[in-house]
Amino acid sequence: MALSMIPPETSPDFLRSVGWGGADILPLAGDASFRRYFRVVDDAGNRRAVLMDAPPPHEDPRPFIAIAQHLSAQGFAAPAIYGQDLDHGLVLLEDFGDARVRDHLDAYPQDEEAIYARCIRLLADLHRQPPADVPPYDRATYQRETDLLTQWYCPAAGVDADEGAYRAAWDVVLPLAERDDAPNVTVLRDYHAENIMLIDGREDAYNLGLLDFQDALVGHPAYDLVSLLQDARRDVSPELEARMIALYKEIAQSGPGFDAAYAVLGAQRNAKIIGIFTRLYQRDGKPRYLDFLPRMWALLERDLAHPALAPVKAWFDAHIPPAIRRKSLMGEVA
Repeated sequence: MALSMIPPETSPDFLRSVGWGGADILPLAGDASFRRYFRVVDDAGNRRAVLMDAPPPHEDPRPFIAIAQHLSAQGFAAPAIYGQDLDHGLVLLEDFGDARVRDHLDAYPQDEEAIYARCIRLLADLHRQPPADVPPYDRATYQRETDLLTQWYCPAAGVDADEGAYRAAWDVVLPLAERDDAPNVTVLRDYHAENIMLIDGREDAYNLGLLDFQDALVGHPAYDLVSLLQDARRDVSPELEARMIALYKEIAQSGPGFDAAYAVLGAQRNAKIIGIFTRLYQRDGKPRYLDFLPRMWALLERDLAHPALAPVKAWFDAHIPPAIRRKSLMGEVA
């Protein structure tokens, strides 16, 4: 399912209705969903914006709008909403430019420590605020997400998985993230270097713009820390990860159960992503996501090494040993 980057037919009328008539609409990006993004350039008015195309019934832009407004009200840099057409799934957003954290660090790796520390401080600040009015990240959601590995990766790799034992192992370890004394916070769920922008001229304390938060839930603060430090698309060294975890724990005054919760949520997230990336290849015809699987397995193995994950590690060792984890799925399109 390769996304076309031709703007929706309704785009010109929508832009005209919100005061951007005659602006150029240029391809910007697609993502792992049905959403597409276009840059809108109005030379006459010397303005730029981003057009989000979130077509119904596949997508609903209302959660993005609600979380953007929630974050902005708390002083964080989420894109301002210039206009919306919910019937057609179109939203005109503030343009944060092209300086993604990922791209900046590719060019200036010497800035890595300082930028990640800013991202950690922003996250700790967010976690001190009242959470958004969104559903909880509960056990059913955790399990539904981890099931993606057995539903998609295991068949693709030729693994006859014991799904009952898999779910039972997760039921043993997930309470470590549910019963920890950490506060319930807004979990953005995709807080990583490709969704954080370096911006100037804003009145927030970090000069970091936030994107791709429409799936936010209320849950454990370690989840977004995992998103940032166990990045599916960018290598973060274990040494930097450890320093940034220590920085977060110092700021947030985290309790003794935080490290175990971090490992559990890291394993949960990484197992989910392995399933999602396999699905994106098999179902949606996006083979580039297979390139990320070796990193995802390495991250999952790092989490499984924590003693708290022993039941889940035992399941993986029995059903998907290292030789299978290293197997290429190329050619296994259903």
